[in-house]
Amino acid sequence: MTSNSMVMRRQRVWLERLEKYRRRAEEPVPMVVEGKVTRVVGLTIEAVGVQAPVGARCLLQGPGSLVEAEVVGFAEERTFLMPIGDSRGLMPASRVVPGESACEAPVGDELLGRVVDATGKPLDGRGAIAYSGRTPLLGRPLNPLGRAPIDTPLDVGVAAINALLTVGRGQRIGLFAGSGVGKSVLLGMMTRYTDADVVVVGLIGERGREVKEFVEKILGEEGRRRAVVVASPADNPPLLRMHGAWLATAIAEYHRSRGRHVLLLMDSLTRFAQAQREIALAIGEPPATKGYPPSVFARLPQLVERAGNGSENGGSITAFYTVLAEGDDQNDPVVDSARAILDGHVVLSRELAEGGHYPAIDIEASVSRVMSEIVDSSHLAAARRFRQLYSTYERNRDLISVGAYQAGSDPRVDEAIRYHPRLVHFLQQPQEEARDFERSLSGLLELMNDEAEGEAIRAQA
Repeated sequence: MTSNSMVMRRQRVWLERLEKYRRRAEEPVPMVVEGKVTRVVGLTIEAVGVQAPVGARCLLQGPGSLVEAEVVGFAEERTFLMPIGDSRGLMPASRVVPGESACEAPVGDELLGRVVDATGKPLDGRGAIAYSGRTPLLGRPLNPLGRAPIDTPLDVGVAAINALLTVGRGQRIGLFAGSGVGKSVLLGMMTRYTDADVVVVGLIGERGREVKEFVEKILGEEGRRRAVVVASPADNPPLLRMHGAWLATAIAEYHRSRGRHVLLLMDSLTRFAQAQREIALAIGEPPATKGYPPSVFARLPQLVERAGNGSENGGSITAFYTVLAEGDDQNDPVVDSARAILDGHVVLSRELAEGGHYPAIDIEASVSRVMSEIVDSSHLAAARRFRQLYSTYERNRDLISVGAYQAGSDPRVDEAIRYHPRLVHFLQQPQEEARDFERSLSGLLELMNDEAEGEAIRAQA
């Protein structure tokens, strides 16, 4: 190789390097202001020197450990972070490197039939998910005047709800229950038997064993085909439990934006509120109502209002939120708040469950606030008469059970006694049996209008 060619080759190399450096100089280099950990108390990590907004993810680097955390608040020069996973291994002065915001959720039709955690990672062992899109984790605000009205019933496959507590597409319903009264079984029935296009199930703060049982036994293979399950068990940090509820809602919003009718089942709204309480108390927010800080009652409507109908001729999200009544107290702060912001509630009775009555729906204490606007007059009249007969019997149950009531004393009580066995039979439904809306309605009308069968019951009495 001649000396000239060697010189030319070196010039080309230097020119290429200069061009690379020139391009690098033209590109803006973001300045990352790192901080350091100063204090760890419980679930809260305090740091100083961090320049990151609320909601941003940070990487905490200790000796031999990496901990991911999210900014949840700040006070003067201190920044409060909540770990996403285990915080063991952190030491004083561990580096805090700000990262990207965690305000987007992975979505797509690829999620149908899958079980994921609060971050969108698969839990079902069926391989990675190639997400086709992303959407804001906290949703986009909808103009209340732009929402379509609730005017069409949604079939949930449960006769007591279809006939007496008719749910409309886009309605938000609370499922109030204590522990062990069959709420998970009822949710599984609605998942399998509903006529919604897509079902999104959020299992928030439940025991890990219950997650597996719900997916494999209650939901089953048939129910999973059109369902997406987001599981954030009780052993997850409170931040992940909240993210699980937000992710499930974001997935439902994605399908609604594509004109589909979605059934969103959230179990439970109480665990979401408790997660927010843990975070708020940890960063110093004062407790207000029975230990719940004010931010809890601000977060609940922000989550619930994301469900409902979209624009005219668009999709809908019909949502059922389970609310755990601690100690069966229907005046629990979360129960009371949920009752005020939802469009109705279904109450499950422990007394009925202990008596072997399933689903254990307390018809007297339950109500659908939109039923009168989405059913015809004959359906509404039959449902009202059913409630009157059932309520009349329950008010006089003690007298009837001890034999103190004398037949003929009150014609309304006599009629309630004659109808009561059939009313109870109508409300009961085996787990493996589906009763669509038409069958539920025809059964109610037949029960309330068939005088021939009514005469037969009188003869037997």
